[in-house]
Order: sequence, then structure tokens, then C-alpha cells
Amino acid sequence: VIAPSILSADFGNVSREIERIHQAGATWIHLDVMDGNFVPNITFGAIAVESFIKPEGCVFDVHLMVVNPEKHIAAFAKAGADVVSIHAEATEHLQYGLKMIRDHGAKACVALNPATPLETLDWVYPDLDMVLLMSVNPGWGGQSFIPPVLDKISSLRQRLQDRGMDIPIQVDGGINLKTIASAYRAGTTHFVAGSAVFTLKPGESMSEEELLETYRNNISDLKKEATKDLLV
Repeated sequence: VIAPSILSADFGNVSREIERIHQAGATWIHLDVMDGNFVPNITFGAIAVESFIKPEGCVFDVHLMVVNPEKHIAAFAKAGADVVSIHAEATEHLQYGLKMIRDHGAKACVALNPATPLETLDWVYPDLDMVLLMSVNPGWGGQSFIPPVLDKISSLRQRLQDRGMDIPIQVDGGINLKTIASAYRAGTTHFVAGSAVFTLKPGESMSEEELLETYRNNISDLKKEATKDLLV
């Protein structure tokens, strides 16, 4: 799944940007919510999300980069969030926050910064519908992928398998045509792409539709390679 992040979109026309990228083939839209405390930047709140026009069949994937996210979960779920990610580093009540997300009808996800150890998840695996691993330090778009995160992805996939869990691993940061293959091979299933999608300019060699299709084709080719390896 490719989830374009509107962090790199035109904030003056968010609903139009969402519709444009949905028409290009995106079924997930990643909404980065920043409070100016957990991360330096400020983006938008639940009232803004509620005003965004959600295309039919589209998933609003809300990433809360905020302090004490449990205070805001209900509002974002009401605003239309289908998936809510909260940072383990931002709350002392991680399990409670995940339970709140599910209680409000959304899928529960924990986000971990690049330097946060996977052991943080040891007590909340039963409460998880997805794990988001940051492959850049959160707060800005357009950063480069941090290579050591690949080992972290592989380790998380193994830990999930050891527990009999088959939930998505989402990676956020520095995803482009060069890094998506490595992230997929490591075990990623969902990819957040922001600047690589929304900063395309008219007349550039590849449209949004072509870029998303290229991402999907790359993943499809990698799946075929993996199947061949299993048959050898």
C-alpha cells in the first residue's frame, strides 16, 4: 500500500489535492498532525481533518505527532480517521491510547522514532493493528531515508512472526523509487511517500499516476522474485 502524505501537498487546497492523488490511484492518504511540541512544526487539527473531503473508498491514515495523544484520539476518530498512529515517545499511557483508538472504531498503530527500540512494543502487541517505523526523524518532509532502519524493519517482522501476528508494517520517511525496494525486502507492507509524490511539477517526466503505478509495479516485481526464490 502506498500512502501519500499531504505534508508535502498544497495546504491551501487540501481536499482538491486528496481528490487528485486519489484519482491517481492512491487508496490511503497519510495525514501528519503536528503540535509544535513533540515536533517543531505545526500542521492542522481535528477540525481541519473533518473538513477534508474523503473520496469514497479512501482510508484516512492519521499520524499523531503530538504530546499526550490520548487527549486527541476521540476528536480525530470523529473527524474521520480510519487508522490512528500514536508515538510511544509522546505518551506515558501507550496501551490506554491504543485501546482508546479501537474503542472509537479506528485501527490502532504505534509509531516509533528511528532510535526508539522495538522492546517498547513488548507489552502492547495484542493491542496493535499496525506498526509505523519512522525512517527519518519526524517533523519535516523531504528528508533522506536512514539506512539502519532496514535492520529494524527486519527485526520487527521476525518478532511479529514469532508471535503469530500478520499485521502491516508501515515506513514513513525518505521513501522514493530508490528506497522502496530495500524497505519492501526488509518486511515493509505500507509506504508513506510525501515529497516524492506531491512535489511533482507539471511537465515533469512522470505524473502522479505514473509514479504511483511505478511504486506498485516495483513491489509486484519484488513479490514475484520472492515467490521464485521459494520455489527454487
